[in-house]
Amino acid sequence: MGQAFPVYIAVIAGLLFLAFAYFLVGQAALTRNSAQTAADAAALAAAQDAREQLRDGWIKVILDPGQWNKFLQGGADTGDSPCQQAEEFAARNEAAVTDNGCVPLAAEDPGFRVTVRTTGREARQATASAEAVLEPRCSFDPPEPTQDPSEPTPNPTPTSPDEGEPDDEEPVDGLVCDGEPWVIDLESPALPSAADLFRVRLSN
Repeated sequence: MGQAFPVYIAVIAGLLFLAFAYFLVGQAALTRNSAQTAADAAALAAAQDAREQLRDGWIKVILDPGQWNKFLQGGADTGDSPCQQAEEFAARNEAAVTDNGCVPLAAEDPGFRVTVRTTGREARQATASAEAVLEPRCSFDPPEPTQDPSEPTPNPTPTSPDEGEPDDEEPVDGLVCDGEPWVIDLESPALPSAADLFRVRLSN
């Protein structure tokens, strides 16, 4: 019995060591998962906010179809708002965006790469990154001008007061979203929503 006791102690110590090691590995995995969840949420928040900014910008130039494509293809500047949203959503998940951790992607592939670090009570913190992209769902082929720009503009035909004002704004066609055409009546437009214009998804 006396000879078996040291072996018994060694076995118990080994089991305790393994249990502690598994605990540390589990804690590290949980922290990494938390960091990745926060990074995913922050990147998606940035891309979704950019989508809203692009639609708002498009509406502001709705009377100038020549400027539509830079908004519809995601090439317009969306300001600081998307990264501010990324910071807010990272904080909701007990993380913080690192310095220079919110970066717009290339103009031809609009979106954001966000890097966060956990801020929870764990002894060790984890860092994770995520990319969210905006996939344009609409294309716009501007209609051909009805008049040669080099030709002089004819004087408008006078109208009597009873005839009212001439109809200046013609509906604009050429906008196609997911294969479906949209005709934009500039007098009373029914416009695609932000979700109609772009699909947002994680790219990794």
